[in-house]
Amino acid sequence: MRSHYCGLVNEKLVGQEVTICGWVHRRRDHGGVIFLDMRDREGIAQVVVDPDTEQSFATAERVRSEFVLQIKGIVRDRPEGTINDDMRTGKIEILGKDVTVLNAAETPPFPLDDYNDVGEDTRLKYRFMDLRRPEMLNKLIFRSKVTSHIRNFLDQNGFMDVETPILTRATPEGARDYLVPSRTHGGNFFALPQSPQLFKQLLMVSGVDRYYQIAKCFRDEDLRADRQPEFTQVDLEMSYMDENAIMTMMEGAIASMFKELLDVDLGAFPRMPYAEAMNKYGSDKPDLRIPLEIIDVADLMASIDFKVFAGPAKDPKGRVAALKVPGGAKLSRKQIDEYTKFVGIYGARGLAWIKVNELEKGTEGLQSPIVKFLGDDVALAIMDRLGAQNGDIVFFGADKAKIVNEALGALRCKLGEDLDLYTCAWAPMWVVDFPMFEELDDGGLTAIHHPFTAPSCSPSELKDNPAAALSRAYDMVLNGTELGGGSIRIHDGAMQSTVFDILGISEAEQANKFGFLLDALKFGCPPHGGLAFGLDRLVMLMTGASSIREVIAFPKTQSATCVLTKAPGEVDSKQLRELSIRVRLPESEKPES
Repeated sequence: MRSHYCGLVNEKLVGQEVTICGWVHRRRDHGGVIFLDMRDREGIAQVVVDPDTEQSFATAERVRSEFVLQIKGIVRDRPEGTINDDMRTGKIEILGKDVTVLNAAETPPFPLDDYNDVGEDTRLKYRFMDLRRPEMLNKLIFRSKVTSHIRNFLDQNGFMDVETPILTRATPEGARDYLVPSRTHGGNFFALPQSPQLFKQLLMVSGVDRYYQIAKCFRDEDLRADRQPEFTQVDLEMSYMDENAIMTMMEGAIASMFKELLDVDLGAFPRMPYAEAMNKYGSDKPDLRIPLEIIDVADLMASIDFKVFAGPAKDPKGRVAALKVPGGAKLSRKQIDEYTKFVGIYGARGLAWIKVNELEKGTEGLQSPIVKFLGDDVALAIMDRLGAQNGDIVFFGADKAKIVNEALGALRCKLGEDLDLYTCAWAPMWVVDFPMFEELDDGGLTAIHHPFTAPSCSPSELKDNPAAALSRAYDMVLNGTELGGGSIRIHDGAMQSTVFDILGISEAEQANKFGFLLDALKFGCPPHGGLAFGLDRLVMLMTGASSIREVIAFPKTQSATCVLTKAPGEVDSKQLRELSIRVRLPESEKPES
């Protein structure tokens, strides 16, 4: 039906006849000559239809935006003064000789030629229209290039593309599973995979050696602004490689992708221990573009009478820390109040601050409601430790370490964005040496990553002091976003059972839920490790999109619904009976009678 895409018609085709197909992006009637901007996935081409071709001119007069047309015509240079350097096809136009309407279109629910601020629900309801916009279509094209690059890189490095099951059994991975009832096994359920973790480990036992998959994963998590119940990850596993070899290879994959697709040289990927990341940046995914660091001042606060600081300073689980912002003394009291409200999201009960106006005057040159509670010696010692200078502001956090880290870590990132403190465009890194476990509120332990992560110690050392054990895990971080995470896996049955024991998983539960894995580890499992990249997040960062929903063709809303297909939806009673299911809604969700 066509000889060329609209956006690929160029000056090399001048004088030739072409046939294009696409949508009417814009129609303009200029004194008897009709201009049609024709659009397809490759771009826009301008078509000129004049009255000399009576039938085609009559057709062009009645078409409207989003009509689907086929146009045959001659490519010619645009007249002098009408060249559009902002368009790939801006040097030529097509003299339309034969215009055929392939399909008419109703008035679009929102304009595609002059996109305005249309609500997201409307955009998602008419997603098939939203995706016609070049801005959106280009993101999908870019996503396709990313996956092609990934596949080519992994193919060239000896990886096999292997599919793993979508219908599997529920496993404890930190989030709720999506359950699928079995019709043939009444009362039993499949689960949609949160990741292919166990299957890819079994593939290493099977001798696949290097595996990858562009995998759909599902998590029924509590609602968050930028999470999707179904998402895509680049899943990898490889045998006979330690963490250094895996990280080096993956650096090469990401660096080559940025160079090829964005012409960006990412440079070095520094490696930072988890403890250092939390201490300096309050986050296990620090944004290294921002030159602000959190500094401990608990030792200076422990002896003062002000309990707001002295209490956490003396608490083994507490933290008192400061964040110096160069030039931040210009912040107004209203702005400071807004930052105080912001850190409250993370559990902080307030945000103390000191403005450094004239440090040479001692505490007289410090502006703050808290200086009088600190005393001259402590206040000036804090300024000295932070290297504070005139014009700076210092923010303080004092509470349980977790709250202080989250609050000051988030504040650091917000200040970096609000005050444009970025020192570079891209800052990749690895966070390594994660703890194996973290303590639960009830005193028990849970795995930081997952229970198949190998520790950096022997089974006996792990048993003796599990809370102090480090894991062989690693996360790739870019601009404060975790791109991917992975680890060296446990390949020894005794070590795997030890980890299960520490997590309080009984032998009976181990056999029931993980018996197949424990069996596999008995039959010569090679040392192996891997990781998974979040494809949606990666493409979001590379395209500068504001949300992962912008780079997914048909995403769910923040409430995990699809407004296009109205999913999830009700199922008729016959289907429920076949599945041995009876629906019992909570009283609050029952319809009114």
